[in-house]
Amino acid sequence: MGQKIHPGGMRVGVIHDWKSNWYTGKKEFPEYLLEDVKIREHIYRKLSHAGLSDILIRKDKQRITVDIYTARPGIVIGKSGVEVDALRKELHAITQKNVHININEIKRPELDAKLVAQSIAEQLSNRVAFRRAMKRALASAIRSGAAGVKISCSGRLGGGEMSRRETYNEGRVPLHTIRADIDYGFVEAKTTYGRIGVKVWINKGEIMPEGFEGVSTGDQRLGDQDARRRRGGATEGLGASRESGRGRGPDREGLGPVRQRRRGPGGGQGGGGGRGGSGRGRGPGTGARPAGGPGAGARPAGGPGAGARPAGGPGSGARPAGGRPPRGRGAGAPKPEETTKEQTAAETPVTEPVVEETPPAAEATAPEAPEQTAPEQTEGES
Repeated sequence: MGQKIHPGGMRVGVIHDWKSNWYTGKKEFPEYLLEDVKIREHIYRKLSHAGLSDILIRKDKQRITVDIYTARPGIVIGKSGVEVDALRKELHAITQKNVHININEIKRPELDAKLVAQSIAEQLSNRVAFRRAMKRALASAIRSGAAGVKISCSGRLGGGEMSRRETYNEGRVPLHTIRADIDYGFVEAKTTYGRIGVKVWINKGEIMPEGFEGVSTGDQRLGDQDARRRRGGATEGLGASRESGRGRGPDREGLGPVRQRRRGPGGGQGGGGGRGGSGRGRGPGTGARPAGGPGAGARPAGGPGAGARPAGGPGSGARPAGGRPPRGRGAGAPKPEETTKEQTAAETPVTEPVVEETPPAAEATAPEAPEQTAPEQTEGES
């Protein structure tokens, strides 16, 4: 089971200080502690309507200094300081010591958990809908710049016979993060159908140790890195390295972009033809190759092996003159593994097919001559 402890007490000595500062021996300790309890009870009882948030007490041998944090300092001070003088005399009567009182104003009460809980409790006592009061306080705290808020109300909500708990939260409230400045407040609302407890957690940001440079000094509130990442801005710290690594797929850690090889539409295991011609056999590689290379496919005239060749070349399958000449871009780029000495030797006479195709008229008359002389020979023999 999760044991819930006070967020302020968990952070005492790390980012928060004690609310009572004094030191004494074992014999005097109970008296000093009971004195603190009486001072706080008296101040809260007398100034309950003044919006008190916190009371800090510092003690010497013959002097007590009380710091009061309030959202309404005018009510605490009174007209020309009458209320403060009366309070000082009352505390002197309780402690029999000299009492000095300091009044501190809270500039933004929407970010003080105790004041937010007090306002919600007052609304519940005045029969305002609890959901409306909770959502209104939640929105005002977020609007004032809080990194996260959580509000919980428990009791006979709405006058129901069975008590229940309602919780609303927005943002992030990391209770286990010690450096997160989380303010906590608890107030009970006294209603006609019983008491309703109001708890408020407000995350004011992150208090970093001195000399820490991991987060920019301008923005130290929790969630700023995530908000900047959603807006598309520059990120810092670990988030920056993670974001920069996502779009760097082709660049292998700074080794340069990877060039992808272009393959023909017929590339595969079966030695399909490239752009310049279609291979008919199953060669060891893909695409058509230049003349003299091993494997089947379209080759220029003079290369060994079967396949379609221009007229006049040796081998079977000679096309008549005027046939479509092989395209110059037909041969795909051979892979570096397949280039051998035989290929390089055969690639040197690349201009031979171009020389044979230049006189098209002579090639057209050459095959017609034997067809006309053949019948004349047969007539003479007969």
